[in-house]
Amino acid sequence: MEKELVEYVAKSLVDNPEAVEVHVIEGEKSTILELRVAADDIGKVIGKQGRIAKAIRTVLNAASTKSGKRVVLEILD
Repeated sequence: MEKELVEYVAKSLVDNPEAVEVHVIEGEKSTILELRVAADDIGKVIGKQGRIAKAIRTVLNAASTKSGKRVVLEILD
């Protein structure tokens, strides 16, 4: 569920939605989501002073409270 959420938000923000990739790394107590976008779209996902990235992480944490696991979003370049 978290993967689809991040994918949807990222594809809505960028100019090149085909380049959006989300990889899931499951751990015992946490889940890591690695987000890759096209090089020219990375600024749109991070936003000024990281505001958009912080907002995505906030929504992701709210969505993941049901599972009881901690979800970490990493934006890779």
